[in-house]
Amino acid sequence: MENYVDPSLAQEMTDATAQQKVDALFSYMEERGQSFYDEVVTQLEHALQCAALAKQNNASHTLITGALLHDIGHIILDEHNADKAFLDMDLNHEEIGAQYLKPFFPEAVTTPIRLHVPAKRYLCKTDASYYDGLSEASKRSLKVQGGIMSGEERQAFEQIPHFQDALTLRRWDDLAKVKGLKIAELETYRDIVQQCVIH
Repeated sequence: MENYVDPSLAQEMTDATAQQKVDALFSYMEERGQSFYDEVVTQLEHALQCAALAKQNNASHTLITGALLHDIGHIILDEHNADKAFLDMDLNHEEIGAQYLKPFFPEAVTTPIRLHVPAKRYLCKTDASYYDGLSEASKRSLKVQGGIMSGEERQAFEQIPHFQDALTLRRWDDLAKVKGLKIAELETYRDIVQQCVIH
């Protein structure tokens, strides 16, 4: 089955100013991010919690932007918990999201997005306690995402630029699932995201 990727956001961002690109992106996230990502948070809440963790840790603007947008692939694919295929089939949301954003953001933003799923597989390989800390949904999705990395896969992963940022993003991703957490709104990140847009 061919994935349906919603082209409307990319169409709106093409040939737009940096400000208009962010307007389109934020409107899309507000509108489409209300479906549930995990057991307890919506896609938008998850994105905002992840970005908040990046900001609290004094991450670069590119990594904060990557944290905010890391699951955009779920939204443009309309993947969510109500759809059984969300956990039973890997639709490569990380590749699709990174590819979708590539015309608009530098690799320092899109590479950690592209690698945040392999990063989970990597951390399961390199950190014995990491797997135990995953949510049930994350443990289920790990199986369809290829399971724990082999030694060869690990070595190849470590050669990719920005792989450390991807590992950092992954750890925030795992923590950004707190029900009812009060955090900054999407608009808080406007300047940071806008500075990362390719003009």
